[in-house]
Amino acid sequence: MAQIKLTKMELRDQQYKLGQLEKYLPTLQLKKAMLQTEVNNALYEIEGLKRAYREEKGKCETFQSLLTDAHAETLYEGAQVETTEKRFENIAGAEIPFFEKVIFKPNSYSLFESPLWIDSAMEQIKELIIAKEKIEVVKEKKRILEKELREVSIRVNLFEKILIPRTQKNIKKIKVFLGDQELASVAQAKVAKSKIMKRKG
Repeated sequence: MAQIKLTKMELRDQQYKLGQLEKYLPTLQLKKAMLQTEVNNALYEIEGLKRAYREEKGKCETFQSLLTDAHAETLYEGAQVETTEKRFENIAGAEIPFFEKVIFKPNSYSLFESPLWIDSAMEQIKELIIAKEKIEVVKEKKRILEKELREVSIRVNLFEKILIPRTQKNIKKIKVFLGDQELASVAQAKVAKSKIMKRKG
């Protein structure tokens, strides 16, 4: 740590620095609280989406025995994901993804040559995949929020535990030194005055 100058100029600088730190700290604390709330919301959201996924999985299990059918290959081909579309929003300074939709690879099959259950089974499998993709997007959101929360928490701790106490200590040190100097100069002036008085007397 650089040695501070014990001067009135340095005192003004340190007081200004303290003012800036104390002014900026509430903004950081608010950002930390907002991010913590968003992380908690993401956790609740994941739990809800996992329940929805289990429900979709349960529906798929009703035609599980049909997946050994010769036509089951059509199902796997029809449920290939091409991309998961997301939109991004800025939350407390971080770019956060939100699920938009799943785009499946184009697939064509003969309705006349396929059994009747293929259509509904394919829709059900697609719903299961969509449910899983929704979970993945919220997990990504949670990871980004947690990373941002860690970084903001480090800065809040730096302000609260190091920068502000250090600046307050510096101000106190300079004030004590300047106060001692003032007392010393007053004492010197008194001594000088008494010497002058003695000479006059």
